[in-house]
Amino acid sequence: MSRNVVAIVSSILFVVLAALIVLVPVPVVTWRPGETIDVLGADEDGPLLQVNGLENYPTRGELRLTTVSRSSVDASVSLPEALIAHLAPDSEALPRDVVYPPGKSNEQVREEAVASMDSSRDHAVVAALRAAGQPVTEMPMVSSVVLAGPSNGKLHAGDLIESIDGQVVSTRDDVAEVIRNRSVGDPVVFKVVRDGAQLTVSVVTTANADSQPYAGIGVDVGYLFAPQVEYRIDPAVVGPSAGLVFSLAIYDKITEGSLIGDHVVAITGEVDASGKVEGIGGIRAKIRGAERAGATIFVLPMETCKNIGDFRTDLRLVPVDTLKDAIAALQLIKEGQSDMEVPTCE
Repeated sequence: MSRNVVAIVSSILFVVLAALIVLVPVPVVTWRPGETIDVLGADEDGPLLQVNGLENYPTRGELRLTTVSRSSVDASVSLPEALIAHLAPDSEALPRDVVYPPGKSNEQVREEAVASMDSSRDHAVVAALRAAGQPVTEMPMVSSVVLAGPSNGKLHAGDLIESIDGQVVSTRDDVAEVIRNRSVGDPVVFKVVRDGAQLTVSVVTTANADSQPYAGIGVDVGYLFAPQVEYRIDPAVVGPSAGLVFSLAIYDKITEGSLIGDHVVAITGEVDASGKVEGIGGIRAKIRGAERAGATIFVLPMETCKNIGDFRTDLRLVPVDTLKDAIAALQLIKEGQSDMEVPTCE
């Protein structure tokens, strides 16, 4: 074989291998810096976040929701893309199975993310109202309805249960006990609150696998409160990590005075109804996105500090464990307090 033929064959093999490296996808998900949204801001239709039923006080500064740009379930990520994301300090490349459970479609993942966002908003409202001293009542809530069960089409997920057969119920255990003490085939009358209105719903029990009376519902803890919050946030923004920024924005709007002065504050963190702040992922990408948006302060979950590592930023990082910690830290920053009075990621 002549040298020319060898050279040609080698060149062809090189091109084929290069094409394979570029075109053949690898099973990873990339995270990169995403957009930020000032939830205290407004669009042509009005405020992005409005609290109805309470006086809304003027706010100043910006509270910025931070996001990551994440490749979707069905996206093809090449090896070079994965390597770039892995090596860049403000992005990540994670195994696909870690981020997206095997077998789930893009639509299923999105539906779960939307449900997670809805839940985080509910918890954010409750936490903010409690922090502002507004009344919130815990009640048993219908969390799910079995499609083949006797409550399908009668009770809805989200219904708050006031009483059953005239007996006031305050906890999930109360609901279970009342139903357990009925007989199979008995009608059970639920008095519920749905979308602010009281309804009476009758459900005829059937037998479960243990031959016990069964209403076909799941029950969790719900919350009753008068104010209602309207959001005009891009529906493409989903997931639970916006909870803390929503809580802070609601608190700022329903309490007198400005929480942050003229500062631009970026925020991430999941918050539960008690105000506890939970850790999140993609923190480096969110920090970079916050920098690009002009933020000077970044509030994040305390447990997320360990994920920053040696990533360099000029942002003032303020870790918190609770919503009240976040409120106190921002008030101190507004008053000009130094890092000695306000915690930082070490």
